[in-house]
This record gives sequence, C-alpha cells and structure tokens, in this order.
Amino acid sequence: MYFGLGLWLGATSVAVVAAALGGVVQSLLPPAVRLVPLGLVALAVLLREAGVITLPVPENKRLVPEHVLHRGRVFGGVQFGFEMGTGMRTYSPSALPHLVLLAVLLAVPFSGALAAAAGFAAARWIMAAASIAHSDDGSWSALWSDNRRLLAVATAVATIASLAAGLWAVA
Repeated sequence: MYFGLGLWLGATSVAVVAAALGGVVQSLLPPAVRLVPLGLVALAVLLREAGVITLPVPENKRLVPEHVLHRGRVFGGVQFGFEMGTGMRTYSPSALPHLVLLAVLLAVPFSGALAAAAGFAAARWIMAAASIAHSDDGSWSALWSDNRRLLAVATAVATIASLAAGLWAVA
C-alpha cells in the first residue's frame, strides 16, 4: 500500500513538472511541429519494443538503495515507491515511459498527464505485485522471458493507441 502511494506520488510529481513545461511548449509550437516528431518517435519505440531496431533508452542504472527499506514500513515504502515512480532511479527495460513523457511535453493536456502518471504508477505496482504473488522459485522470470516480446509489443500498441485516441479526442 505504501509502496503504491509512493509510486503514485513520484509519477505525479514528474507528470506535473512535465505538464507545466509542456504547457509552454504546446503554446509556442503549432500542432504539426509537435505531432510529427511525436509520431516518428512512437514508430521508433514500437519498432524497438518489437525487436526490429535497437535504440538505447536513457536510464539511471542504479537500484533504489537498500537502506531506504530500513526506514520502516511507511516511510521506507513511500520513499522506495517515490523513487521508482519518478523513473529516475532505476533500470528502464522499455522506451514506453519515455514516449509518454515526450507526449506530455508535446501534446497531452494537463489532465492527460495526471492520467498517464496514474497509469505508470499502476503498471509499476502490478509488475511488483505479480512477481511477488507468483512464486520464489524463479518461474516468474522464466514465464516473463518466454513472453517478453509479445507483452512488449502488446503494451506498446496499447500505449500508442491510447495516446492517439486521447490526442484525437482533444483535437
């Protein structure tokens, strides 16, 4: 519960800052100048997730320090979740969060940025909960590995379709 709260707080913090910057960008640049690059990046991310191309993803290759967990169930859980929720202090196996962040900067309205934050936090929480609930024998990792590409492509298509539908509705 506290981990989830921290995830939501971290993701919301990033979304609010990105939406504020995005408000400036979106007011200064016409839609075509913003949406064409966003569409090209979405295509590149889809190809990356499908394994067709290789693109590095900006990431901070450090885990949240173990001492954070020793701060207690409430404060440790919230801080650990916050740091994971910002996406700034962890490994990033997918480019999808970067695509959504770019979309928030270039096209998504403030309310959409808050929805994206909630979605990011929920996805992080679901992965942690699923891995803990599955087993300790390594079968979760094997199951994930066996289906990684399919899940990556399905998630990419769902993310891009959601962004497109949301932007279409706003336009």
